[in-house]
Amino acid sequence: MKQVVISIGLVAVFASACAPRVQIAAPDKPIEINLNVKIDQEVRVRLDKEVEDLIEENPDLF
Repeated sequence: MKQVVISIGLVAVFASACAPRVQIAAPDKPIEINLNVKIDQEVRVRLDKEVEDLIEENPDLF
């Protein structure tokens, strides 16, 4: 009888050790969102302005 009680006790201890846990934790690193977006509008405006200035300085260029 003692062996049955001890066996049941050991099974209960081992079964409780295998209980799953749900854990919610904040990440260590910040979330990084990589947006591969080309912004070339500014470059075009600058080039257009430079070309316009060049044409004004050299009207016989074209």
